[in-house]
Amino acid sequence: MNRAFYSSTISNFLNSSSEEIIGRLSLNSSFSDEQTQKLAWLEEIKILKTVLESYRDNGSIYLEFSIPRMGQRIDAVLLIGSVIFVLEFKVGEKDYNIYAIDQVMDYALDLKNFHETSHEQYIAPILIATNAKHAYTTVSPTPHNDKLLYPIKSNVELLPEVIRGVLTFCDGQKIEKEDWENGHYKPTPTIIEAARALYFGHSVEEISRNDAEAINITKTSEEIYKIIDLSRNQKRKSICFVTGVPGAGKTLVGLNIANKYSDEKNELYSVFLSGNGPLVKILKEALVRDKVKRDKENGIKTKKGVAHSAVKSKIQNVHNFRDDCLTDLSAPPEHVALFDEAQRAWTLAQTSNFMKRKKNTPNFNHSEPEFLISCLDRHDDWAVVVCLVGGGQEINTGEAGISEWLNSVHNTFKDWDVHISSKLTDSEYAAGEALKILEGRNNISYNDSLHLSVSMRSFRAENVSLLIKQILDLNVDEAKSTLSNINSKYPIVITRDLNKAKKWLKEKARGSERYGIVVSSQAERLRPHSIFVSSPMDPVHWFLDDKDDVRSSYYLEDVATEFDVQGLELDWVCVTWDADFRYTKDGWQHWSFRGNRWQKINKPERQNYLKNAYRVLLTRARQGMVIVVPEGDEKDHTRPPSFYNSTYDYLKEIGFKVL
Repeated sequence: MNRAFYSSTISNFLNSSSEEIIGRLSLNSSFSDEQTQKLAWLEEIKILKTVLESYRDNGSIYLEFSIPRMGQRIDAVLLIGSVIFVLEFKVGEKDYNIYAIDQVMDYALDLKNFHETSHEQYIAPILIATNAKHAYTTVSPTPHNDKLLYPIKSNVELLPEVIRGVLTFCDGQKIEKEDWENGHYKPTPTIIEAARALYFGHSVEEISRNDAEAINITKTSEEIYKIIDLSRNQKRKSICFVTGVPGAGKTLVGLNIANKYSDEKNELYSVFLSGNGPLVKILKEALVRDKVKRDKENGIKTKKGVAHSAVKSKIQNVHNFRDDCLTDLSAPPEHVALFDEAQRAWTLAQTSNFMKRKKNTPNFNHSEPEFLISCLDRHDDWAVVVCLVGGGQEINTGEAGISEWLNSVHNTFKDWDVHISSKLTDSEYAAGEALKILEGRNNISYNDSLHLSVSMRSFRAENVSLLIKQILDLNVDEAKSTLSNINSKYPIVITRDLNKAKKWLKEKARGSERYGIVVSSQAERLRPHSIFVSSPMDPVHWFLDDKDDVRSSYYLEDVATEFDVQGLELDWVCVTWDADFRYTKDGWQHWSFRGNRWQKINKPERQNYLKNAYRVLLTRARQGMVIVVPEGDEKDHTRPPSFYNSTYDYLKEIGFKVL
């Protein structure tokens, strides 16, 4: 693992001149303001040479240590005795601000969670404000029992004492340099982190797991590269269907390919398209904020408008793409289009109705999939459409499912080559009869590599999506078995008390780990708990803003629905379960609140949307979740306890721990 600009034994570090060390750092550096950076390095090296003299023959040092998942670098990592020290220097700072404290903790968490040979080691994050008068040197482990200490705030004078104190507290075997360096790094970034890292220049291999259990993303990406190259070289048009369990990385695959072929002057120019409005807005804003921040750190002033122009063509709302193709009937500049959550594209009826009402196009006679394929079909030579397909993710009226894409290919685009994930036959993808119709074609192939089988949303337990499927499908025995295999790594608790749930979230989250409350869009009777599902919230602020912003998820005031969180994730989630989706011995009951009473949902299509809404909500958490089923109120005819008790008892029967 060679991830540092500079790495050496502490002995060699102490014997080397500052100029020699800075020379090695500069050789690998990409910082634009070299002089400012060199001055900071000089100060850090000076401090470290003084502090580490006592450990001359007892450890290793790594400077500017890369964290690809976060697109950042740790100032210094020290291996001394049984401890990994993570040091973040704030040269010239007098205070320990909250952002910096979270930053050093995030670095430590990255090693703890994703670096194989750091999992079982003591890790001590230390924030050093060089001009601070006071220090807070208490050595204390977090309550997660994983040997990660709370961040220690130290000035320069007390840093030697801090290191001694940590080494005294952390009793264990010495970490061997070679063993530690050879440990595999297996990150699982959030989609926001992944987008930032990809567009900052990291490869998908750097920010995704490549172990045997999760070879998917790289393998699937390479398979799509082959299809694109083959289509271009042979002047063919191709459509491929990529399937995956929730959280397996379908969106990451799409972003990776779109980023790889992002030059508009290149024949391979690609675009990532999504009908998920919140996802597109959040990813764009995240990239804009990241560019402005990075430019500022490098001494470059960049306005948000300029940064927005730089990213807007890379990630687009599918409806904007559609509207452009309606206005301009020539072939689009992109030869490759990647449609995220393709199963959510609109049916013929939904599309025609929308075009008549909103676009003044009364005779529009195409489903959304058919029209989108036709846009790429305008190319005279070649084109590739990649459909990224989730199972059980249709949550909105008029969403066609993947069968509409298959029907469009069969009826209108018979000359297109079709590359299909071998798992598209599974019932959860609802390909149905449409898939059978294609079986007689000569230009169709099934490919195991186009399926992403391992959920990486939760790096703690890969079978969370399976557990939720079993719960929703009422497979109690299977759910009990799956839960028993994951509950030691991925805590899921249930409670009747929302305040207890909020407290649990805050206790579990460390550093900037994000947490929030999610509810069904039909959860209208959570108002007595100060949850107003109809109250407008801004997903951009909810997902991106910091702990001090009342609009952020951290404040636990605004809640997100399935429409806000689909395709995204948080570290810790509170799912608050209303009476819209009720467990009974005869199966799930589906309800919608209208006026002053609940009305039963009878249409199978709408019932499926509600079930899928809870599937989305229950698969958003990366590290653990708390499920709140309110007790109800006998005095409120809209919330009697009977509406909630059976659901709570069902979850309790499966074996969830009661908070």
